[in-house]
Parts: sequence; C-alpha cells; structure tokens
Amino acid sequence: MQNSVLTIKIKQRLNKLDSQDYDNIECWQVVEAFNKAQVEWSRRQLHGINLVKEGDEQSTRRKDDLQVLLNTETLVTFDKTYYYKGALPQDYMQWKRVDVYAQKDCCEKRRMTVYLAEEGNLNLLLRDKAKQPNFEWAETFATLIGNEVHIYTNEAFNVQEANLIYYRQPIKIQVQGCVDPYTGVASPVNVQCEFKDDIVELMIDEAAAILAGDIESGNQFSRGTEGAERNN
Repeated sequence: MQNSVLTIKIKQRLNKLDSQDYDNIECWQVVEAFNKAQVEWSRRQLHGINLVKEGDEQSTRRKDDLQVLLNTETLVTFDKTYYYKGALPQDYMQWKRVDVYAQKDCCEKRRMTVYLAEEGNLNLLLRDKAKQPNFEWAETFATLIGNEVHIYTNEAFNVQEANLIYYRQPIKIQVQGCVDPYTGVASPVNVQCEFKDDIVELMIDEAAAILAGDIESGNQFSRGTEGAERNN
C-alpha cells in the first residue's frame, strides 16, 4: 500500500482528513504511530495475544502473515572453551532456530539439532548425561544472554558454521520529504510497508488508535483498538 493512501486512511479514521484545528495530524506523527503499530501487532501475533489465541506458526494464517519477518543470518562465532558465542543481529525480535554444523578430529562435519534452553538451567544441562552436548547424537543446546547466542559444546566438538533463523523487526516506513522522527532528518525517499495490504489495514486501525490516545479522542481510540483486534 502506498504511503499516500496509508496516510489518508489514518486521518480518515481520526476524522482529521481536512481539519484545520489545533489537533491536525502532522506527517511525522503518522510515521511514528504506524511504525509503533507494526511492532505491537507483530509481537502480539508471535505471542498469540489475539482473539483466536494463535501464536508463532500455530495456523496457516500466522505462517502466512509473519513469514515476511523471517530472516537468516550467519553468525560470526568465537570459541569460549566450552561454548561458542555470536552476537544477535541489530534487527532481532524473536528466536526461531539456529542451524549448527559441528566437527571433531575423528569425524566429518555434521548438522546438529540445537534446542533453545534456559540460562538458569545451564549447569544442570551440562551435568545431565542425557541433555549435555553430544556429537555422536548430533544434539546440543543454546541460550540467549547479553544480546548473544551461546552454543554449548562442552569441549566435545568444534562449531564450524552457525546460521541464525529469527524474526526481525518490521522495516520502518518513511514518507518522502517528511522529517523522520527517529533521525530528525527529512526522508529522501518513500519506504512503504512490507506487509500485505490486508495486514496494513489492521495496522492502520492500530495506528489510528495510538494517535487517538495521543490527542485524547476516546471514540476513535476504541474503534481503532477493536478493529485491529477483531480482524486478527
């Protein structure tokens, strides 16, 4: 959906399409509200906070709606004796999986099955013979801490390659000539929303509700919130 259409729809929801009063909505406010709406909508759908209680890939609809945010990035890992660490990407939002290829001196490299574990259970997992990293069974675990992925080896093998599959943050829209609220500089180009038009319609309701809350417009706030939730 083009940004011009998106802006008109948001102002229409707020009954500010041709308003000349002091509550007139500026373009940077539309940009900020819509980008905030993208993040809030995405987080709710991933967690299953919607009418049908469907989260990450729990239905065809969720798979179809959220696939645009899935991304793969090769981690630059560093050996820390009994684990390898790699930094999370700047646009990271939620874990999906990590594909790890490991190797020992005696054997060829193989693909490992990696489970995401709790940092609080680290010592128990490393001590448990059934759960500790094992090259023969091609299984290990990883934890998240300090914006890093820790892939544990327990000195049983070496990590040759690690690819992180994750949900990234939605790309922020920009309106050409409008001051970007995140940089304070006028945007030189239009950056349109990457989601499908049917999802953009939901985000428009969400953005209208955010703006309505900012200008203390109770009716528009209720309408926007109910519209965004009802149609998920």
